[in-house]
Amino acid sequence: MQVFLVRHAEAVDETLSLRDPHRHLTPHGRRQARALGNRLRWYDCEPTHVWSSPLVRAVQTAELLASAFETEIPVEVIPALAPDGSVRELVAMVRELPLDTNVVLVGHEPSLSGIGAVLVGERDFEALGKAHAARIDDQALRWRFAWDAEAPQLYR
Repeated sequence: MQVFLVRHAEAVDETLSLRDPHRHLTPHGRRQARALGNRLRWYDCEPTHVWSSPLVRAVQTAELLASAFETEIPVEVIPALAPDGSVRELVAMVRELPLDTNVVLVGHEPSLSGIGAVLVGERDFEALGKAHAARIDDQALRWRFAWDAEAPQLYR
């Protein structure tokens, strides 16, 4: 199983009239999400599932990523990926998937680094920047990729 952790791209700031769950991507954030999707596709990210937090900025990031993969895979909204969601519940859902699954999880920090820490079995999992991705397979971190990087940062 391959798990791709993706932090949402840049979003507008929260205001009194635009609360956190409804914050949408900035034009720059939309460019970040498209670029990250293209980079992931170039590095053989062929998802069977794309899961997103229900917050607008994450859903928009997931949709832009999915369009770059050039597949018909729908974006599934998973409440456990919300900032107040349960890391344990999400990890349990991932572990129930078939072993040949490639799942992209689009969410927020610090939840994503918590998910990464549980999946690789290490206490310290470096937080992802906005529009950054990490690939985990065989319970090991393989690489991290920034939306504007030429190549991923390799591990192990």
